[in-house]
Amino acid sequence: MERNEAPDLRSVLENFGTAADFLEGAGRLAGIADKDVEVATTPKELVFRQEKVSLYRYRPIEGVEVRTGPVLIVYGLIGRYTMIDLQEDRSLVRNLLLRGVDLYVVDWGHPTRADQNLTLDDYVNWYLADCVDQILDRAGREEISILGICEGGVLSTLYAAQNGERVKNLILTITPIDFHGDLRDTDSSHGFLNVWTRSLDDSDIRKLVDTFGNLPGEITASIFQMMTPVKTLTKYNRDLLAVTANEESLLNFLRMEKWLADRPDHPGAGALQWLIELYKENRLIKGTFELSGKPVCLEALTMPILNVYAEHDHIIPSPCSTRLKELAGTDDYTELALPGGHVGVYVSRKCQGILSSTLFEWLIERQK
Repeated sequence: MERNEAPDLRSVLENFGTAADFLEGAGRLAGIADKDVEVATTPKELVFRQEKVSLYRYRPIEGVEVRTGPVLIVYGLIGRYTMIDLQEDRSLVRNLLLRGVDLYVVDWGHPTRADQNLTLDDYVNWYLADCVDQILDRAGREEISILGICEGGVLSTLYAAQNGERVKNLILTITPIDFHGDLRDTDSSHGFLNVWTRSLDDSDIRKLVDTFGNLPGEITASIFQMMTPVKTLTKYNRDLLAVTANEESLLNFLRMEKWLADRPDHPGAGALQWLIELYKENRLIKGTFELSGKPVCLEALTMPILNVYAEHDHIIPSPCSTRLKELAGTDDYTELALPGGHVGVYVSRKCQGILSSTLFEWLIERQK
């Protein structure tokens, strides 16, 4: 029998170092409590509640003069608004408050099977409309600025198109308008969600929703994970091992994971509209999408519009967002292209600075 060769000393030391790093990281991870990874901690007060929907106003920061009219943040139904306030140094909310923006946010809550019949009409013309009314009554104003994010940007667009007299400014970020815009994107790594949805039969979508009543958050989460399979496979081993070497990086990682895990169910009736009428049939840009029996006309968007998109967004390819320029009826239209991807718009320090400063300056110019 041949004698085994002696192991290389360098490889032994490297393996020992990796093991030591792992043990040190494991100890650091074990020492983190829930309170260490809290998200959405910027102080706010409840001003209105209707069923599962809550409206909050963020408390102005002491010593900072409020310099704008009310701005309502509208997030989507698929995720949670807490992404815009992950932590103090990566918070769009805090950055805007520091500049003097009067800020509100609507929290859609966690829909249950009892909410399966809620449509996008209900969220736009009932819940969102009531939130806007509450803010205008509270502020003694007739108009409000709305900041819509992703699906929330679509809800904001629908509201603004049919209630233009109440919307002073419309700000959209990473918002799909042309749901077939991915076909014009030259990057083949973008638009998997669009392609996947268009490949489904309407009957399969209806069976999915009928089975659960809603579109389960676990299913939408798994779809997003499948869009980046390598990252999904490596983030809990290689990536986690890398960030455990630094406590700040580890906390950033865990806060993001906490947000990702908080994935509400999407009310079933609204999910059918979202997947079939918008993603598959692209009714919004065709002028055939209806709310309360009335077609939504994008030409009715005559208020100032700031449209923010990510240059490397694989979930909402930029042509899906920028198509609005051709369709809106306003002469005051501005686009802001940010580097990075979909979530990076809100968690990247670089993007945070660009977005918050541009948004504030754009609002200030339109205060009169």
